[in-house]
Amino acid sequence: MGKLTTHVLDTMHGKPASDVAIKVFRVENEVRTQVAASETNSDGRVTQPLLEGDALTAGVYEIQFHVGEYFARKGVNLPEPRFVDVVVLRFGISTPSEHYHVPLVVTPWTYSTYRGS
Repeated sequence: MGKLTTHVLDTMHGKPASDVAIKVFRVENEVRTQVAASETNSDGRVTQPLLEGDALTAGVYEIQFHVGEYFARKGVNLPEPRFVDVVVLRFGISTPSEHYHVPLVVTPWTYSTYRGS
C-alpha cells in the first residue's frame, strides 16, 4: 500500500522541527484542492501518513510547509517579509503503490528536499 510521508529538519538549530503546519494539495489543471493537513510532532515527523491507500493516486501534488511561523516561535529575528515563510513543493506521484517520503531540510534562509525512503 502506497503512502505519502514527510518530516522537517531545522538545520539552524540542529534538530527536528516540531509543530510545523503542513497542508497537502492535489493539483489538476492548475486547480489546487486541499486533500490533507497535519502538523509535525516532536521528532519533526507527521504522526500518520499524509495520504495512503486509495487516497494516494497518481498525479501532481503540493506540500506547503509553514516554516516561517515555526522560526518566529523559536525567537529567530526574521525580516518582514520573511525570506523563507511557506515552502511550497510541487511534485509528481507516478506509482501510487510506492512510499513517497518528501522531507524538508530548512533554515530561515534556505531549504532543500529529496525523495527519501
